Amino acid sequence: MADPLPVCYLNGAYLPLSEARISPLDRGFLYADGVYEVMPVYGGRPFRFPFHLERLARSLAGISMEDPHSGQEWRGILGTLIERNGGGDQYVYWQVTRGAQFGRTHAPLPRIPRTVFAFGAPWPAPPPGLLEQGVSCVSAADTRWARCDIKATALLANVLLRQLSVDAAAAETILLRDGELTEASSAAVHVALGGEVLMPPNSPRILPGTTRSVVEEMAARAGIPWRVASVSETQLRAADEIWISAATREVQPVTMLDGHPVGTGRPGPLWRRVYEELQRFKQELASTPW
Repeated sequence: MADPLPVCYLNGAYLPLSEARISPLDRGFLYADGVYEVMPVYGGRPFRFPFHLERLARSLAGISMEDPHSGQEWRGILGTLIERNGGGDQYVYWQVTRGAQFGRTHAPLPRIPRTVFAFGAPWPAPPPGLLEQGVSCVSAADTRWARCDIKATALLANVLLRQLSVDAAAAETILLRDGELTEASSAAVHVALGGEVLMPPNSPRILPGTTRSVVEEMAARAGIPWRVASVSETQLRAADEIWISAATREVQPVTMLDGHPVGTGRPGPLWRRVYEELQRFKQELASTPW
């Protein structure tokens, strides 16, 4: 993974990332009391900024915290950060924590200045052989907390689940709860069965994915039927195609699950149509204002 880009934003200032400092009493550090977003940037242009801003607002509301910035202020902060890091293809991480409280108390939630932090990183290269070979995944029980719809910085369970796939030399860990698919440790999951694409319904168990919504749109543009429906473990393992999608992954075909081939064991035709439609969509947006 490439090193982050050199300039970050912290509480009103742009400074070298290597010099950024926060208080050890920040509630984000002590409690993971904060939320975040990750947004792709193509050719210096943020991708689906309004959708990320809307999800940030929902996450903040979910932890009883007001947004410290207006949409226009966020646009200025992130736009300047992107420019100072040279534009081009990158992604931006931005987060808000409840702030640094003098002392440590669980409640009441303090009304103190929020800590706002953002940095950029080069756009990650896709895995070698993605287009022809796809990626492999493993499955595991979904052991995360009950409010996965909040994009919180409390990601320890996700980290441990993701490590299972690293240990298995796989790309992701696909999660199951009560016999049904939820999502992956850091991605949404799409299942193709009988020419139709299924996506589990949004709920407190699932993060509403901005890239997932892009995949839905691209499937519609490509004339592929899709619907939101519960997906059983049996359906998952019998799928013709499985895809994972996330801001820094776009949409990737899963060709092996727990050591068994998915469908033909090669990237499927529906995935390829959606992937190609997404590349065309990105080109269409390249010259439009964000």
